[in-house]
Amino acid sequence: MDKESLKKTVCAHIEQNRERIVGLGECIMDEPELGFKENKTAARVGAFFGEIGLEYRNGLALTGVKAVLTGAKPGPTVALMGELDALVLPDHPRADSATGAAHACGHNAQIAGLLGAALGLVGTEAQRELAGNVVFFAIPAEEYVEIDYRMQLVRAGKTTFLGGKPELIQLGLFDDIDMAMMIHTSSAELAQGSVGVGASSNGFVAKTIRFIGKAAHAGVAPEKGVNALQAANLALVAINCLRDTFRDQDSVRVHPIITKGGDLVNIVPAEATIETYVRGRTTAAVMDAAMKVDRAVKGAAVALGCSVEIQTVPGYMPMCNDRNLTRLFRENSEQLMGSGEFREYPHGSGSTDAGDLSQIMPVLHPYMSGAAGNAHSTAWHITNHDSGYVTPAKALAMMAIDLLHGDAEGARQVQDEFTPSMTKAEYLDGQKQVFQRVVFDGTQV
Repeated sequence: MDKESLKKTVCAHIEQNRERIVGLGECIMDEPELGFKENKTAARVGAFFGEIGLEYRNGLALTGVKAVLTGAKPGPTVALMGELDALVLPDHPRADSATGAAHACGHNAQIAGLLGAALGLVGTEAQRELAGNVVFFAIPAEEYVEIDYRMQLVRAGKTTFLGGKPELIQLGLFDDIDMAMMIHTSSAELAQGSVGVGASSNGFVAKTIRFIGKAAHAGVAPEKGVNALQAANLALVAINCLRDTFRDQDSVRVHPIITKGGDLVNIVPAEATIETYVRGRTTAAVMDAAMKVDRAVKGAAVALGCSVEIQTVPGYMPMCNDRNLTRLFRENSEQLMGSGEFREYPHGSGSTDAGDLSQIMPVLHPYMSGAAGNAHSTAWHITNHDSGYVTPAKALAMMAIDLLHGDAEGARQVQDEFTPSMTKAEYLDGQKQVFQRVVFDGTQV
């Protein structure tokens, strides 16, 4: 079968199974789980793979699930990805009442699209026309939340990193993959068109900052204490004062929150904690901004006469979409959604662990409409089931066919024209070096 006929056949099969795909997305929406805890969602994915006849491995990086469709001839391996986890957003109308987890970013749609693509390719025996393999990869813990919990996993030796794709890279579970792609759901509030690809997006490091003061009676003898909360407040002011030192082209974002401000109102706070990301367009920009944040924090400790502990952990690397994968995606998405709907987005100030993969292999991380509300807000939900769940399934399947049909000329061109920013070993070494814990005594200055 020629390539275009195969794509039409696979898309028709996906359309015939529309209600099943939509049902998967909606069920996952109503059972949100946080990163490295996505047991029910992972079980649902595994059961689906089993139902359509795909062998799979589970428990990868704790909860990841990976299945492989083998082509008729040897060739490159293309991974289609979806993310399993939700956010912490207790006020979302479809949040889990016990955990506060909610799918307010569309990962439920990613998994539905991934499984829909698998259904379309397997159900039409498309592998008979392909040279190479298609990996269907459900990946844990993209949302970088619950840092304390994830650090406990690291200390216990259960993970090395705090995000799903970095952990899977560390475990060698991308070693058999040559290129990877996924589709992120978007909304009218965030996108000017129905579909698009950004050239790049920010990387970041994460910091937990703990000020250690001295308790005292807040009413009777506050002068005998050292107020850690005031040190934290001063640090926030100092960080704000840094903002005009960041270059516009570096797209730096620093957005701290206070996670602990004391224990009792009538005790001078002896401990206060801040969490923050430090984001930037390049690794150099991230590390420069991180150094300035540390300096501001230490200055606050000196001013109040307390100590501060700064724990820095690797977040995600900057994202760079592969130009050949972008070109193929544009062609397919315009077939599905209409000419003129595709947009080339500017650099994005958000972050994704797909950026880590993009440093070592060709990666595509586009956006498709289908939702309403701002991402990570209580208003976010899938409004158009076709655009949110079904069309991404078609687009992923079409991309796999474009890349692997015949003798996999499409995938081989992507491979030949891609230059990695670093090797896997260089990536892992660099990220591990980010882990740092510094204790600074402001009373000694």
